[in-house]
Amino acid sequence: MKNLIAILLLLTFSFGSAQEQKPPISTYIQDHYTKKELYITMRDGVKLFTSIYTPKDISKKKKYPMVMMRTCYSIAPYGEDKFSTRVALNNFMLQDGYIFVQQDVRGRYMSEGTFTNMTPQVEHTNKKAIDESTDTYDTVDYLVKNIANNNGKVGQYGTSYPGFYTAVGILSNHPALVASSPQAPISNFWNDDFLHNGRFMLGYFRTLPVFGVQKTTNTPTAWYSNSVIKKQSDDGLKFYTEMGTLKEGVDHYYKDNFFMQEIMDHPNYDTFWQTRNLLPHLKDVKQAVLVVGGWFDAEDLSGPLNIYKTIEKTSPKAKNTLVMGPFSHGAWGRETGKTYHNDIYFGDSIATYYQKNIETKFFSHYLKGNTKEDAGIPEAILFDTGAKKWREFSKYPPENTQKVSFYLANGTLEKAASQNFTEYYSDPKKPVISSENLKDFNGFTPRNYMSEDQRFATTRPDVATFTTEALTDDLTFGGELLAKLTVSTTSTDADFIVKLIDVYPEDEPVNPDKPTVIYSNYHQLVRSEIMPARFRNSIEKPEAMVPNVKTVVNVKLQDVMHTFKKGHKIQVQIESSWFPLFAVNPQKFIPNVNLATKEDYTKAFIKIYGESSLEAAILE
Repeated sequence: MKNLIAILLLLTFSFGSAQEQKPPISTYIQDHYTKKELYITMRDGVKLFTSIYTPKDISKKKKYPMVMMRTCYSIAPYGEDKFSTRVALNNFMLQDGYIFVQQDVRGRYMSEGTFTNMTPQVEHTNKKAIDESTDTYDTVDYLVKNIANNNGKVGQYGTSYPGFYTAVGILSNHPALVASSPQAPISNFWNDDFLHNGRFMLGYFRTLPVFGVQKTTNTPTAWYSNSVIKKQSDDGLKFYTEMGTLKEGVDHYYKDNFFMQEIMDHPNYDTFWQTRNLLPHLKDVKQAVLVVGGWFDAEDLSGPLNIYKTIEKTSPKAKNTLVMGPFSHGAWGRETGKTYHNDIYFGDSIATYYQKNIETKFFSHYLKGNTKEDAGIPEAILFDTGAKKWREFSKYPPENTQKVSFYLANGTLEKAASQNFTEYYSDPKKPVISSENLKDFNGFTPRNYMSEDQRFATTRPDVATFTTEALTDDLTFGGELLAKLTVSTTSTDADFIVKLIDVYPEDEPVNPDKPTVIYSNYHQLVRSEIMPARFRNSIEKPEAMVPNVKTVVNVKLQDVMHTFKKGHKIQVQIESSWFPLFAVNPQKFIPNVNLATKEDYTKAFIKIYGESSLEAAILE
């Protein structure tokens, strides 16, 4: 069972979910590559386990570049006679020929050392100071000096956590590392994966054994148990409802889980989280970078956007490219034929288009061609999730946009502010559910909610809804979104969840692939985010709200590229709970919100004032 869990996790986190992957024919790898396993010693003496797949036709006259993936999710199968079916990013690169390198990072599986979640970047004041960038440097340095007949160029890639290792690997500044593709990378733990603006993502609760248990010896199999929480029924909401508060759940399941305890002990943006922010370190980038993400990535949407934007600001001369497709976490790693996210169809062979025309071209050019020349890939290649087509831009965010404010008043999105307000009654003991897909709550991480039908929330009295009339022309949102809320509450704390929704027309046709889905009046979630009001002025020093006093809470949503089609409506929903996707806010200010008890739960009347707005960039 542990072996099965390890393999599933490798597929899930390194390349997307197991269902989303179709590995190449394993005999091809065995027929065309030789495999070697070895330990590479880091500067502090720790040895990292590494697998190297070398083309059999390599020679002094036919040298190959190297492509490396470093992971905390295992590089199984182990043994030089056992060949992985996923040594390359895609089949095109596998057949083009590279030396493929895979490595267990320190503290994981067959590597030595102690594991740290998103290892802090340290000041390299001495030769023994280590972090993931130094481990990358030492690995690359060994490879180019010791692997026969390599051409002296190395590329790095990775999806999810390996995407973080790729992004931080850029900081190694090794001259041989000339191309990096961080895909679905973590950039700042305060707003990726487990936390969104500091609020704990309860939907990740089942994943904690993977990240919070240290191994005691080098091992080819998982040393943690993923059966800590047993499935009770297909109704996954039942578990979270019966679990109680976050503190009660942690005390019952994860008292000895070091990462969960770190999360509980650090409710604010203190040094612990600050050192786990990669973005301030991304400076003077010289190598080519291909940043990849999915518009429906429930795990790491902010990471690719923020890494790309940071490199643009700090290293304007860098060959820096952004790709965002209509995918969930890592789903671009495998072609599914018809591309769906949940109920929404986006087209055919979209992953193949990306793999063949962007990913393969990027690595081929910079590892086999002239790195001083541009690869001919557009600066930003973004899929429009409403028009359902790729768009190319010479700059991102796009320059040809106009900022438009949609004011939230009288149940509509208006052109001007209003003196009216919208009020709802929020009870932490009866939270707004985050999805009607109750089976999805049993999953390892949530995925489908990112484009799910939101009709179920429109009739709740604790959800404020604002909707336009049917559009007379197409309207494309392209870039950043900011909800500027003016609010008040009868209590001292609150969360504000803002959802941008595409409401389909009544005559939307049935999709024969999804005969049970009612697309008429479908309320497709386009973008959403949660913002704790306690962090409205400072994420380092939270502040209570003053009852019945107006206050401004800005909610920065992640970017979009979405055309609201003629005949559709634009809708914004606002609520103060999103359960069980996120831990419930007690609505009473306490110093450590993670330790809230049921006695802290406080009902409140919350007002959204008519000067509140959603600010969007509209493509001209």
